[in-house]
Order: sequence, then C-alpha cells, then structure tokens
Amino acid sequence: MPKMKTKRGAAKRLKRTASGKLMRAGGWKQHKLQKKDPKRRRKLRAAKLIDKADEARLRVLVPYL
Repeated sequence: MPKMKTKRGAAKRLKRTASGKLMRAGGWKQHKLQKKDPKRRRKLRAAKLIDKADEARLRVLVPYL
C-alpha cells in the first residue's frame, strides 16, 4: 500500500496541538486595519481550533501532521 500524500496547501495552513486537535489562523487581518480597534486586532492574532464537524475532513488532507 503506498503512503498517503499530504496536501501541501493544507499543511502550510494547519498546525497540530499537543492533544492532537487542528489549529488554523483566523481571518479578517489582511487589510483595512486602521478602522479596526487595537483590541480587536490583538484578538485576531490568536489561532483558532478547527470545528469538530470539519476536523475529520481536514485530517484526510494532512495525515502525517
């Protein structure tokens, strides 16, 4: 049986936590930042967990992450 290939685009966007869950970066931090207050910009820095409903679908993309 051949090894499964990792989707490279997904591997660059996802990280695995110590407990095995997947993390992603949040959106809304690319442009038009001058109208977003500093507290909101600071909170957008933090990574988010992948929803439980999507996790099985994304694990297939990054089997060895």
